[in-house]
Amino acid sequence: MPYIDLPDPIIVDNKNKVDSVLKKYKEAEMLQDHWKPKYEEAYEYTLPQRQSFYEETPADRRTDKIFDETAVVGIQEFASRLQSGMVPTFARWANLEAGVEIPEENVEEVNEQLDSITSYIFEILGSSNFNQEVHESFMDLAVGTGCLMIEEGDAINPIKFTSVPLPQVKFLNGPDNKIDTVFRDRRCPYNQINVLYPKAIIPTNSIFKNDEDRKITLIDSVYRDYSKKNQEVYKRCIILKETKDILLEEEYKGVGSNPYVVFRWNKASGEVWGRGPVFNAMSAIKTCNLTIQLILENAQMAVSGVYQIEDDGVVNTDNISLVPGTLIPIAPNSRGLMPITNTGRFDVAQLVLEDMRNNIKKALYMETLGRPEGTPMSATEVSERMADLSRQIGSSFGRLQAEFVLPVLRRVIKILNDQGRIEIPNVNGREIQIQAVSPLSRAQYNQDITDINRFNEIIGVTFGPQMLNLIVNQDSMAKHLAKLMNIPEKLLRDKAEQQQIANQMQQMAMAGQGTPPNAEQQ
Repeated sequence: MPYIDLPDPIIVDNKNKVDSVLKKYKEAEMLQDHWKPKYEEAYEYTLPQRQSFYEETPADRRTDKIFDETAVVGIQEFASRLQSGMVPTFARWANLEAGVEIPEENVEEVNEQLDSITSYIFEILGSSNFNQEVHESFMDLAVGTGCLMIEEGDAINPIKFTSVPLPQVKFLNGPDNKIDTVFRDRRCPYNQINVLYPKAIIPTNSIFKNDEDRKITLIDSVYRDYSKKNQEVYKRCIILKETKDILLEEEYKGVGSNPYVVFRWNKASGEVWGRGPVFNAMSAIKTCNLTIQLILENAQMAVSGVYQIEDDGVVNTDNISLVPGTLIPIAPNSRGLMPITNTGRFDVAQLVLEDMRNNIKKALYMETLGRPEGTPMSATEVSERMADLSRQIGSSFGRLQAEFVLPVLRRVIKILNDQGRIEIPNVNGREIQIQAVSPLSRAQYNQDITDINRFNEIIGVTFGPQMLNLIVNQDSMAKHLAKLMNIPEKLLRDKAEQQQIANQMQQMAMAGQGTPPNAEQQ
């Protein structure tokens, strides 16, 4: 019997497609429900003004549990420090370079082109809302998970970034244990659907046609399509939740086509939602708040006092007012109001409080660079402490490189390339590579630079500078150091210029006239 290629039953019609998407949505919703209490508790103690995972009224007061501000301030500082260490504002924190598969004779030319493209990319990022939105996402990351949406902008701002609140999103892992499905719930008036999604097709017979101001819920789903082998393909399906109508369907192809970038601080194997440093400090955060609450209650008792009285039928406790000038009648031979001595000792509470605050600061990496009091730190000390921070965050830094830095740059490159603003050079079908050069990334290179300098010093002192020149390829070493120190490629002379200057110097030396005066200007 001949083989018949049948269509996938999931995409036979819209009803099956909607049922398939909503089934995955329910699965992601159930998974989110397991994490809601943990994230909500973290929000209550560290980000009280953040949108709640549960229903709440607008401007609802959520600061009743906060008596100590260490964690509230610390999470802001954590996000700022992480941003300055990984994606510093108005700085170049990554480079595009020729990959290892690019032929060696083309590397220098390709790198010069990529250097100009990199400068343009960071010019676009600097003028966009990237720095504002990424700070919001990093505060969510302190709890465990951040979500950033990257879309095409307008003529003025080609790229638009949006930090998506975690209560609005739900995730699912794919076969490779990476997040490949994102659902976002969006509430909006019915007549504003085309404002959010200009390409959406609204049904003409909708039940909301006569009530267009009514708020509805849209399910914006983006999921990976694994039916296309050796390709990165994502499908987008936007469903009106109340009527289960499909409003928009799109397909994205290529690396960086997924508009959502989801990144975690840390996670256990098989988990979808991440665990942040706030989780590690939650016991200390709750202890600090409880201790401050008890101290305030004890202070109130110390100020107003607690009294006992003989129940002799003369004094009516409902009529007693403890204010200056008050006359309180008592029975003859009665002792009247008698203060009760406070047996609690809260001087030891300060010791507990100090330890807990130090634990919170340590968990949120608040004391890495110390305080600005005293003598300012040298550049070397700052560099060493930044390297120490890089070692402390360890695997989390590597995870952020893979789940945040690289996907963000790939998405930005994809959008700018599709808009025709940049053109990535391609040599025989081989691609480029992205190298992170943020302060935290460069801190990891400091040890390599130190080892090279120490090697040169030992060889030069032990065997002399002539042996050092014989053993070490000075040109290759200089280029390697320039790469480690993030020196732009355009500042280095190419081989032709180096050979020309070397010949001039040799000719001048033979003539006994020394170095040519224009050797340094070329």
